Order: sequence, then structure tokens, then C-alpha cells
Amino acid sequence: MSIDRNETRNLIMLTDFYEFTMANGYYLNGFADKVACFDLFFRKIPDGGGFAIFAGLEQAIEFLDNLKFSDEDIQYLRSRNLFTEDFLSYLKDFKFSCDVWAVPEGTPVFPGEPLVTVKGPIIQAQLIETMLLLTINHQSLIATKANRIVRAADGRPVMEFGARRAHSYDSAIYGSRAAYIGGCVGTSCTISDIDMNIPAGGTMAHSWIQVFDDELEAFRAYARAYPDECILLVDTYNVLKSGIPNAIKVFNEEVLPRGFRPKGVRIDSGDLTYLSIEARKMLDEAGFPDCKIIASNALDEYLIRELLIQGAKIDVFGVGERLITSMSDPVFGGVYKLAGIEKDGVLIPKIKISENVDKITNPSLKQVFRLYDKKNGKAIADVVALFDEEIDETKPYKIFDPIHTWKKKILTDYSVRKLMVKVFDQGKCVYKSPSLDEIQKYCKEQINTLWEDISRIENPRRYFVDLSYNLWTLKNELLNEFS
Repeated sequence: MSIDRNETRNLIMLTDFYEFTMANGYYLNGFADKVACFDLFFRKIPDGGGFAIFAGLEQAIEFLDNLKFSDEDIQYLRSRNLFTEDFLSYLKDFKFSCDVWAVPEGTPVFPGEPLVTVKGPIIQAQLIETMLLLTINHQSLIATKANRIVRAADGRPVMEFGARRAHSYDSAIYGSRAAYIGGCVGTSCTISDIDMNIPAGGTMAHSWIQVFDDELEAFRAYARAYPDECILLVDTYNVLKSGIPNAIKVFNEEVLPRGFRPKGVRIDSGDLTYLSIEARKMLDEAGFPDCKIIASNALDEYLIRELLIQGAKIDVFGVGERLITSMSDPVFGGVYKLAGIEKDGVLIPKIKISENVDKITNPSLKQVFRLYDKKNGKAIADVVALFDEEIDETKPYKIFDPIHTWKKKILTDYSVRKLMVKVFDQGKCVYKSPSLDEIQKYCKEQINTLWEDISRIENPRRYFVDLSYNLWTLKNELLNEFS
């Protein structure tokens, strides 16, 4: 079952106010139909990781597909006494007509390369900046964090448990979506199951145990209600002295006689390594080696990795606040920058210059190529190139560091894939979003094309993101022109 609660949700006014002041200024200067090209990209991978996961495209498409100004929106803008009536009439008849290209959701991505490119009338391209950024920034951040946690769990399932600690209800819903893309197997958030088919799960809180006269009675009541899905929370009072012994007793007396096996026990506090090791021994000795041990309690990739190094016997991780908020590095840092302006039908490249080298932009309309080693299928490098360029994989190709240009390599026996696909053609959506399960599967497959030294949690090797010779030359010509 899938329900679209946002079918008619129009968020065009969710924008920084200066987008309207600029748009009015463009209109007054006769630029309403001037075609501009903008790139959405990011500069830094959260948590010092080796790659990020691109997510949020489906919601960005929904936003762009529903752009319109209501009478109330126009009246609000009129009340500010800043905008001309001609400009307000333009907004009242607003119709999105831009071309949009984007990287598919679930793709591992790297700093500096375009994730979304918008080309069209400058007022339109400018007004959508804020919503595109907050949509892509949020979901890419959470998908990236979730994937780090999933990799740290080393094959053990990870559940997203963060709804109550998310920064808003949209953050909870779309955070669970992003976490699923990143590799989580499910969520605690029921509405995400209803709306997006993300498996929702959960058993009980400590309050369930406390409501009853004692722990054993609470366990019995739960097992009778859910004998086929019996997972008991064993740390309300004492995990090893009462929780596990009472769970074993209830498994024997209430679950097995009904023809089922217990599904698990959950530990939500204490020394998770020690408690899980001792609980595993007790469950195994009682004849329940198949009973899973689930751990929660403010986990992240660093704690999970440490638990496993210490030998913790944990089968499933429930991760909440540190995932849904990306607590250790809570800003993705995507930006939206002008790359070119059309004049007489010709795109004039534009560049932003800064004393901070990372903030110097790449000019013009671009495409991103990913190059793979044909022998092992591993990604070698990404090349950001001018849009009309092609890379002939039948010929050797030279890649080089855009800053330290003496660092270069000649590639042979490689294959090439264009990362960016067309999403909107003159305002009409021409892209069908895959299902969430397909995005998650694609994400896992693409991560498997990266070398392990790029995927490691700490001190990953930097992946090569190079410029084509033509783009590098154009960029340096513009730098020299303005220096």
C-alpha cells in the first residue's frame, strides 16, 4: 500500500526571500526570458567519509511538478510593497519550463561534481534554489550517515529508530526514506511504511513492562498477544538477573507451546558488549540459538564498530538520534551556483572566484563521466566535462589532478558511464523514479564498485574527481581573465 500525502502540496513559497527580490530585479531589467544554467553540488563529505550518497531526487521532482503561485501567495508578495504589478502578473501565470538533469538516487557522489543541473529562464531557475537544496541536502546527508552505519554493522541488519528525535515530522518521514536508501532494513516510523512501503517494526517500550505488576507478567502478556513475533525488552530492571531468565521462561511456556520460535530480545542500556555476550550464552544454553539479540541506545558507526571489535554478540542494531540527525556532522553543505548565461543563443560560461580554492566553481553546462576498470568493474575516477564532450573508451584517456596537474594517469581497458540523466525537458518531467527498493539495490551495487580503501569509515583514500582538458582549459582562461 502506498499513499501520496503530498500530491497537491505546493511549496513554491518555501524559499529565501532574496530569491523574490532578485527575480523582481531580473524582470525589471528585461531578463525574464534570459536562459541561465545552475549547478547543485557539495564541497565536503560528512564525517570525513570517502563518498556521499545522493538522495531526495523523487521529492525534488514532486516539487518541480507542482510549481504555481496561489492568489494568497501573490497577495502576500503585494503586501510587501516591494514588487511591481507586472512582476506579480508574471508570477500569477508562472509555468515551469526549465531543463533539468540529475544523478540517479542512490549514486555514490563526490565533492565538486554536479548532482543537479537546471537550465532555463533565470527567474524560474533562481526561485527553486532553496527547495532543491533543502531536499537534496537533507536526504543525501541522512542516506550518507545511514550507509556509514550499515557498513560498520558488517552485514548485520540496521533499523532506523529515530522518528521521535528528528527535527520535524518531514525530517522523520524523509529521513527514514533516506536511511532506507542508505541500507537500513526498516524503520520505527509507521507513516513511512504506509506512504513509502518502508518496513515498519517495533515491539514495546519500558512503560509496557512497568504497567504490569512484574516483568514476568508483562512478558507473558506480550507473548500471548504476539507469539509469532515475540521480541522482549529485557533491560527494564536487570538484563542478566531477571530479563533474560524471565524471557527464557516465557519462550518455553508461552511461545513454543503455540508452535512458534522466539524472535529476539532487545537491550537498550548498559554495557552492550558484556550483556550481549552473557545473554547469548544463556539463550544458547536454554535452546534458543536462533533468538536474535537486538541492541539500541544512542548508537552510531563508531560505537557499533567498537562493539563488534570487542566481540559483542549483537545480531541487529536499532539506531535513532545519531542517524536521523546525522549528529556527528549535521550539515551536508550543498550549494547552487550559476554556471552560465545565454546570449544570442550561445551559453556564456560564468565562474565564481574565491581565495578559498574549494569555492571556485566550474563554469558552463557540464556532464559527469564515471570511468570503470573493465577487468574488475571498479570505479577509477570521475571526470567532469563540458556537456557536449564524449569520452571514447576505445582510445587511451588521460586523467589529471585539476590542481596538481603533474599528477596524471593514462587509462586503457576502461568503460565509461554518464552519470547525469535528463529529468525535465522544457518543464515536462521525462523521468520515471524507480521504486525505493530499486534505489536501495542500485545504491548497494554502486557502492560495491568502489575500492575498499575508499569505503572505509576512517581515513578513506580520496577518490579522483578530475576535469576534462577542455573544461580545465576554459576554467583557467576565466581565472586568468579575472585575475
